[in-house]
Amino acid sequence: MRKKIRIFGLLVVVLVVAVPLAGAWISSYLHRPLDIAEPRIVDVSRGAGLSRVLVNLQNAGVLGEGLEARFRRLGARLYSSFTGMDARMHVGEYRLQPGDSLLALLEKMDRGEVIQRSLTLVEGWNFRELRAHLASRDTLEQTLDGLSDEQVMEKLGKPGQHPEGWFAPETYFYTRGTRDLTVLRRALERQEAVLEEAWGQRMDNLPFDEPYEALILASIVEKETGVPEERPEIAGVFVNRLRKGMRLQTDPTVIYGMGEAYDGNIRRSDLRRPTPYNTYVIRGLPPTPIAMPGKEAIHAAVNPADTESLYFVARGDGSHYFSKTLAQHQKAVRDYQLRRRQNYRSSPGETQ
Repeated sequence: MRKKIRIFGLLVVVLVVAVPLAGAWISSYLHRPLDIAEPRIVDVSRGAGLSRVLVNLQNAGVLGEGLEARFRRLGARLYSSFTGMDARMHVGEYRLQPGDSLLALLEKMDRGEVIQRSLTLVEGWNFRELRAHLASRDTLEQTLDGLSDEQVMEKLGKPGQHPEGWFAPETYFYTRGTRDLTVLRRALERQEAVLEEAWGQRMDNLPFDEPYEALILASIVEKETGVPEERPEIAGVFVNRLRKGMRLQTDPTVIYGMGEAYDGNIRRSDLRRPTPYNTYVIRGLPPTPIAMPGKEAIHAAVNPADTESLYFVARGDGSHYFSKTLAQHQKAVRDYQLRRRQNYRSSPGETQ
């Protein structure tokens, strides 16, 4: 009996001494710098657990070889077991720098210190250009491929809503693996908030009654603006024409109505061809926006400049010359355009 007690006591002593030593030994591998000589990106994809991440690191030669790799993997699993990290891992990319240890990577994954990427939606883009830009990002999870615009809007909870103009042209940050639909939803919610705020601050006696009409006008202002400071003045011209019942006669709406038939030129036959967007033919606003207007264009549409101008013509440097009368406008066209381009067409147009 005493012999068994002595053996048991010896085993206890061995365990008391050996377990901490083994733990310290394994921990030392977690603290050692990884085998990288330059910055490296570690990708944690959707559904991947710690085991998959460790396999990828070993295949990439980051964990070393033989026992070193085994002890590092064992240490990582023990760390995950004690901290519960595996259940909290964030999808995305993590940056490793030379000198970083496996423990440093595990702590980043535990805290969710993922790399932030950005994409910019440009003022004046149409929805087709927006979708193409999202589709070009291989860091986004592509879920919209093959869907029609109508189906995309249904997924966004806006069935039957025309998509044009409803996405705020701003810079958005995201992590690798974010769904393209998630970015679209953020842009939609942002544009709705911008429009609601601007509509609440609108001036009195506008020639339209709905926020959506303001969005339509803002999209036209956006496409006509070469100099940002001119947005209120250009909006003022269009508001004056709407008040007087004049056609807007603005080329960007014609181009939008032409769709893929537009080849870079607008012909006189195009100006006469009836489409819902041809403002040389229709009176009032077109049925939908023609592009993504930014916050400034939306603000200008509901707070246009107090002006008597009814026309404007491009000077050739991005700015415009504004006129109150048709005679003044025709002279400006001769001064700024006809001497340089025989086929120049001013916007808004000259006829009423």
